[in-house]
Amino acid sequence: MDVQLLIEYGWVLIVLVGLEGILAADNALVLAIMVKHLPDEQRKRALFYGLAGAFVLRFGSLFIISFLVDVWQVQAIGAAYLLFISGKHLYDKLSKRGKDDEEEIEKETKGSGFWTTVLKVEIADLAFAVDSILAAVALAVALPATGLPNVGSLDGAQFAVVFAGGMIGLIIMRFAANMFVKLLHDRPGLEIAAFAIVGWVGVKLLVTVLGHDAIHLLPHDFAHSTIWKLIFYGVLVAIAVAGWFLSGNKQNKAA
Repeated sequence: MDVQLLIEYGWVLIVLVGLEGILAADNALVLAIMVKHLPDEQRKRALFYGLAGAFVLRFGSLFIISFLVDVWQVQAIGAAYLLFISGKHLYDKLSKRGKDDEEEIEKETKGSGFWTTVLKVEIADLAFAVDSILAAVALAVALPATGLPNVGSLDGAQFAVVFAGGMIGLIIMRFAANMFVKLLHDRPGLEIAAFAIVGWVGVKLLVTVLGHDAIHLLPHDFAHSTIWKLIFYGVLVAIAVAGWFLSGNKQNKAA
């Protein structure tokens, strides 16, 4: 793998780690609310089972998506799903419904037994896994092939980047969630930026679908062209920078 490929793959991995970190913190917060009603010991066990389930679900989701990623209908569904969850979360956050959603989650899980709570945690983990893996695959499919053995329809290196991003996301959810939750508390605009990026990744996947030979509403080579990559990553960085600076810092404002 030459230097240009290493830089391109390294850049995508950095983007994935940052996106996974913010989304994992939001996911960890949801899971914490779901198990809040349990006694302390059961709460720890429920979160442990949830983490173990998350590993299995991410492995499963990644392998399934990697085998189906070349099917344009699957790409279209993935694009629609990413745009939907992005729009929904942005609407909830900007309309101040986020707090109501947290109260609704707590109300739904309150009074649930241990195993019922674990089941709900696993269902939430599945949704989180699909969200993050879809976004990661949408970023990875545009990377140049390296000639490594394929895993499903993904080049071996593309699969490795998605796998590494997903595993780092789980590690963040387990060990660094508190740090990211604090960061989101200090700079709430980052969460809005993260879901805006998810929507922008959905647009990227949509461009790939529209350039597919079966659709051909866009030139086939456009989705893999240098100009589209520059536009995509330029807008992505702009969203991240805007989220960082426009949200300000709550601690500084308080001071």
